[in-house]
Amino acid sequence: MSRLKPLGVEFSESPKKTSQPELLKDIFPFVKPPRLPLDFLSPLPLIPKDIFLTDTTFRDGAQAREPYTLEQILKLFEYLHRLSGPKGVVRWTEFFLYTKRDRAIVREILDLGYEYPKVTGWIRASLNDLRLVKELKLPETGILTSISDYHIFFKLGMSREAAIRKYLKVAEEALRNNILPRCHLEDVTRADIWGCVVPFVRELVRLSEKYGMPVKVRLADTLGMGVPFPHAALPRSVPKLVHVLRNYCFLPSDSIEFHGHNDFSLAVANSLAAWFYGASAVNCTLLGIGERAGNTPLEVMLLHYVSITDDTSVDLRLVTEVADYYRRIIGHTVPPSQPLIGDKVFSTAAGIHADGLLKNIEVYLPFDVKNVLGREPRVFINDRSGKAGIALWVNHFFGLKGDERINKDHPGVAKIYEEVMHQYEEGRVTAFSDEELLGLVKRFLPEIWQRYGRRYTSLCTAR
Repeated sequence: MSRLKPLGVEFSESPKKTSQPELLKDIFPFVKPPRLPLDFLSPLPLIPKDIFLTDTTFRDGAQAREPYTLEQILKLFEYLHRLSGPKGVVRWTEFFLYTKRDRAIVREILDLGYEYPKVTGWIRASLNDLRLVKELKLPETGILTSISDYHIFFKLGMSREAAIRKYLKVAEEALRNNILPRCHLEDVTRADIWGCVVPFVRELVRLSEKYGMPVKVRLADTLGMGVPFPHAALPRSVPKLVHVLRNYCFLPSDSIEFHGHNDFSLAVANSLAAWFYGASAVNCTLLGIGERAGNTPLEVMLLHYVSITDDTSVDLRLVTEVADYYRRIIGHTVPPSQPLIGDKVFSTAAGIHADGLLKNIEVYLPFDVKNVLGREPRVFINDRSGKAGIALWVNHFFGLKGDERINKDHPGVAKIYEEVMHQYEEGRVTAFSDEELLGLVKRFLPEIWQRYGRRYTSLCTAR
């Protein structure tokens, strides 16, 4: 393997020896927020021909909530299968293998016989753990290969050389057994890239060549320290991390995966950066459920995937169905303003927005959310909604089209507005419910009520 070296950087074929951990305190001082140094050396973007998603809902996502039931896991896996479509847009999903229940669930999933998503394991760098992968006859497994000195020295209590020897031993045993190893570089955004990461990954590539099988590497942004900027310095720059794996470790794009956390609200931006700079795979969870601030949300990355590829095989309306399943069956609280799936997304309570929507629905909507996501834009009525907001609520709630639509100058709308504002002047602080608004429609828009409202009689709370 030839040795490409970037200008001004020295690295060897083996990990840089150090008796003390390299904690990069100039970047991660701990006593204050992490710094973001710039080096202004920017790799060029290169989107792979084949980009896709992988899933960790049942592994990383499951660590942040109470256990899913078997029925829930099977249903969510079915949703992932439907979201994958015929092209396998959601290519893999991973599972723990440690307990009898874990392994029984994997067998149930395998018995479904779906092509996508494929099932993969997640293990520690342990030959004993690898035995579980062999028993289940899985073709691939993730292997935890913690790579920062924070983890190697303080969590594992090992030297770099000892840790990497351990990782390579398990990866090679996997290859001997025709199991593709996917090495998870835990905490890579706080790691010594040239002194530890590059020598390790280059050794993995040598093993790949020796056994004639691919290896994969997951860039795990464990604490959300990554940034999407190519001119930021390593180890925080996600574009540079992908560039290094491609150009100095000789990994092909389809062997590189990014796993983001949202501690700094950059999981989606970092995942997009990984795609744009040469990684084929981004790892996600349904609804972004994961440790601390969560993982990269799968539904949002699916929307971006469609935006980038124009792939019509993905049915994004399933995203709304999945969120509804989490609410109704699993009992998960979806934050009202969570992108794409929250109740208040694609909705407005502002009069000026409502006025724009009354005139042309495209003014305050990014796309046809009913057609793309299978959900209706909503209007919430409060003291800022104005007459335009009330007119828009009536039109949307009753599905009024064309000449049936009413505008903000309608006398009945003015009366409803007066009643709404009266209640706020009397001290009200909550938004009006649909039931309350139906009562006001019955009182002040009798022609609308007579024609369209009778079906809502049981909801009406007219006073």
